Amino acid sequence: MAPFDPDSFPIARGRTPMELGLDVRNVDSHAVVDVKGEIDVYTAPKLREKLIELVSEGSYNVVVNLEGVDFLDSTGLGVLVGALKRVKAHDGSLSLVCTQDKILKIFKITGLTKVFPIHSSVEEAAGGAA
Repeated sequence: MAPFDPDSFPIARGRTPMELGLDVRNVDSHAVVDVKGEIDVYTAPKLREKLIELVSEGSYNVVVNLEGVDFLDSTGLGVLVGALKRVKAHDGSLSLVCTQDKILKIFKITGLTKVFPIHSSVEEAAGGAA
């Protein structure tokens, strides 16, 4: 059997692959990852690599800002859950910033609102406010 080649796989619902923008900054004692674009099977590995890199460098309190995200699929959810496990292994935290109904709905449907602290701003997430 030939190995899976994502380039030969048809794009879901006629969507074309989009570039994922990732910017990292520090707010208080938290590493903040500002994500822009779509988190899907094509772009999720880039986010996974960035989150692994942050934890490897000693950033155990992470905020993932999803305000610039237009689309999130199960691959992206898996990356976030994996990152949560990584930071928890170091007694850290991973919080999300999200106010968009279409993205929040995904977390509600999957029950992940019980797993991730979801905030309305980076400052709130970094400050630990609920």
